[in-house]
Amino acid sequence: MIAVGFQDALRNPLVRWWEPLLWESSSAFVATLWFLLQRRADAAYAQYLDRPWLWFTHHAKWLLLLIPSFIVSTYLLRHGLYRLLGEEYRHEPWSFIIAYESVKLTLFVSLWLGIIFGFNSFAQWRSQREDLLAAQKALAESQLLQLQGQLRPHFLFNALNTISSLMHVDPMRADRLLARLGDLLRMSLVASNKELTTLREELRMLELYAQIMGERFTGRVTLAWNIDAAMLGAAVPTLLLQPLLENAFKHGVELAQDAALIRIEARQQNEALELVVANSSTTQVRPESTGIGLRNCRERLRLLYGECATLELAQEPTEVVVRVRLPYREYAP
Repeated sequence: MIAVGFQDALRNPLVRWWEPLLWESSSAFVATLWFLLQRRADAAYAQYLDRPWLWFTHHAKWLLLLIPSFIVSTYLLRHGLYRLLGEEYRHEPWSFIIAYESVKLTLFVSLWLGIIFGFNSFAQWRSQREDLLAAQKALAESQLLQLQGQLRPHFLFNALNTISSLMHVDPMRADRLLARLGDLLRMSLVASNKELTTLREELRMLELYAQIMGERFTGRVTLAWNIDAAMLGAAVPTLLLQPLLENAFKHGVELAQDAALIRIEARQQNEALELVVANSSTTQVRPESTGIGLRNCRERLRLLYGECATLELAQEPTEVVVRVRLPYREYAP
């Protein structure tokens, strides 16, 4: 406004060059005081940001005080400055001044409030989004803990049931299994505070579980491990594979009449880590199986990776295969 006023003064021989600087500076000074007051009072109206018409109404009511106080303050300031300079300030009639300044102030205040409303709405949206993300993260962490809590008792029950079945017929084997179960529980307790672990640690726990189950089904099962060594540092959800191996023993070994084969594989597929647990079986399964182990694994993958991870159960001619694909990431403690 100062620049525009100065340009106009250059074309008007009746206006001295410094006068538009004084006029616009005095208006800017008084307007700045009002805008600072508006910013201090703005917090009281933040609750109405979701109802714009109410927010603007509360701010617009101050125009009734702003317009007369602005005109009086600005023109008193101009008259005083002119008097200090030994000059007389002449202006249009007061009726014109009041009408002109009222329209100008209404336009400027509307523009100002529109800008402030935009900034405040964006700040509120960002704050609400951050709160929502924090709440979603807390909920996801709570759900993950709940799912892990469901897996541990389920796993422990099955392991103790296996040991119990051997206690009276082969105490030495039962004792050996109990020692391995202690090792496995110790490892799982260390990992229990982590959502993710390395594939190496996950396979160590899986191998201990396989040894426990292998003792129970001596001569009835063979395990084949096909692990890409380059993948051992990859991050995987803690205790993700144990319920899958448990299902393989339950459905592929317990129900089998002949010796069964279980395959555990890990390899890289493009940008994904593919994990496979397969057991020889001719029993038909439903891909949409809702057993607690598969259901919990699917839910944990969804919470940790969203749509970027999948768990597929498939019946192939001679075996049942579970394939897990998740984004390949190096584990970072």
